[in-house]
Amino acid sequence: MKSQVLLVVVLIAAVLASGVGVVYTQHANRRLFVEWRKLQAERDTLEVEWELLRLEQSTLVTDAAVEAVARTRLNMLAPDPGAILYIAPP
Repeated sequence: MKSQVLLVVVLIAAVLASGVGVVYTQHANRRLFVEWRKLQAERDTLEVEWELLRLEQSTLVTDAAVEAVARTRLNMLAPDPGAILYIAPP
């Protein structure tokens, strides 16, 4: 009789522990899924930013962009055509 009561108590404890384990696992799964979705959104944002930076880089290396930066930031001007001396090789 005592062994049957002990068996029932052990089985009830096992069922409760199993239930708590299932709840914990589902909670952890949901938390990780939310984190995964946030990381995916961040990845997508970074990919868009990367493409914009690549586009900006490709426009900054053009001759017109380099000339515009030289004129505005460095105050450089193209010399007058009459002030240019051409030296012929010997």
